[in-house]
Amino acid sequence: MILTVTLNAALDITYRVPALTPHATHRVAGVEERPGGKGLNVARVLAALGHDTVVTGFAGGRTGDALREMLAPLPLRDALVPVAGTTRRTLAVVDGTSGDTTQLNEPGPAVTAAEWSAFLGAYEGLLADAAAVALCGSLPPGVHVGAYADLVRRARAADVPVLLDTSGEPLLRGVAARPDLVKPNAEELARLTGSREPRRAVRDARRRGAHAVVGSLGPDGLLAATPDGLWQAAPPAPVAGNPTGAGDSAVAGLLSGLVEGLPWPERLARAVALSAATVLAPAAGEYDTAAYEELLGRVTVTERSATG
Repeated sequence: MILTVTLNAALDITYRVPALTPHATHRVAGVEERPGGKGLNVARVLAALGHDTVVTGFAGGRTGDALREMLAPLPLRDALVPVAGTTRRTLAVVDGTSGDTTQLNEPGPAVTAAEWSAFLGAYEGLLADAAAVALCGSLPPGVHVGAYADLVRRARAADVPVLLDTSGEPLLRGVAARPDLVKPNAEELARLTGSREPRRAVRDARRRGAHAVVGSLGPDGLLAATPDGLWQAAPPAPVAGNPTGAGDSAVAGLLSGLVEGLPWPERLARAVALSAATVLAPAAGEYDTAAYEELLGRVTVTERSATG
């Protein structure tokens, strides 16, 4: 079983408009609602890949109820912990002319000390059956900034490989707890290491404690500093569409590859193909299956020198 943790889950709402114009009234051409938050997106892709997947984190209020109702038909297990506050919503507005997406994210519910304690008990119980765990996304109000570092240490104590995908101070502290893998984007890498040169940044991030670091280069693919070397994986060509959730699909590719024992080049190729196929899908947490299968054999994975 693969466990994904989404402490700040969301109900993702996507509006599609012919063109997004500031200060104007818009007629919405299409509306989609999906269970969201980075870990839930990862879980949906893992389940679509055929992996036994369990989701945990927090859910509360009417929005949380709606989110759980949407999870119920999916081929994954809901182990979300209830909270008194209301799960947040996120709104993505997709411009049909440019393809650009404007994102609006509500704050999450305030989590009490008792609710955090209940989550920790559930988390440790789930780790007993987990082959790997992904810790994903932002922290809701009330959860201390070192929470991910704590969850990484608990996973390591249970001998469960752990992937961390967050940002800011939670990432800085989480990396120091020595996760098996972190997957920051270029901006998160720069903030973590102070370097905007990708090869230097992924190496520096790995020296801070992570066993492996996979940096997202956007349309240029992924750059990985691993115990087996430095690798870059790139799609055959840029793809146009909605990039929301593309990084989460990359996490699913990396984590499934870890569980299946794939060598790094195959893990990275899967992650890049899934990411690109997600850009072509209508909503986060989904990917275009035909595009994924076609792209998988065309991803270029190159071993890089440390300085070249």
